Formats: sequence, C-alpha cells, structure tokens
Amino acid sequence: MKTEYNQVLATAISQELALAESLVESGDLHLAFYHLERAHVLGQASTYHHTRIHWRMFKLAVRQRSPREIWGQIIRIIGASTKTPFGIYPTGNTGGANVWFFKSMPVPSDLQDVLDENGEV
Repeated sequence: MKTEYNQVLATAISQELALAESLVESGDLHLAFYHLERAHVLGQASTYHHTRIHWRMFKLAVRQRSPREIWGQIIRIIGASTKTPFGIYPTGNTGGANVWFFKSMPVPSDLQDVLDENGEV
C-alpha cells in the first residue's frame, strides 16, 4: 500500500536525519554529513525529501565553511527541486559536491533493503 510505503521510507529518512542532527550537536560534522548522504540515497525519488536533504547539506556546509560544498549544494537544491519531479536523479548518488550530479552509484545493502521493501528501484 502506498501509504505504508511512504511511512516506512519517511521513517528511515527521519532516522538518518536525526542521527545527522545529533552528530552536528556533538561536533562530529564529518559523520553527520555521512548520515545526510544516506538520507539522500533514500529520499532522492521524492522532490520534498530530496530538496530538504540538500538544504540540510547546505546548512552543514555553511557551518563547515566549505565554499565548494556550499556552491555544490546551491546547485543541487535547484536541481532537486526542478528535476526530481520528472524522475531525473541518479540512483545511489550520495549528493555531496565531491560527486558528479548525475553519477549513479551502488546503493549500500541496508538502504537497498529499505528501497526494495518500498518498491523503489
């Protein structure tokens, strides 16, 4: 059922975002970004989740004072909000500025399990 699908995936995304937020608060910004990347892999098929995860990546990049990541996230926020509704996004892409916008990447097995359970490719 689509409602269950949305809830299970939204819960998995929320868990990754909560971990990231907790790590930001404790000062482990590198590991926080890793959890944002995991949330990105899960949420990139949804315009809402995809865009809000890039917004969180942008805020973290500002906190880290990383011009490359700040610029990369600005571009990705625009792309996520305008391309995702048309199904244009690369599977498995982690969403950081260190990865080309349209590069497909392997999905970690635990995240693939969540996506498979919910009918995502």
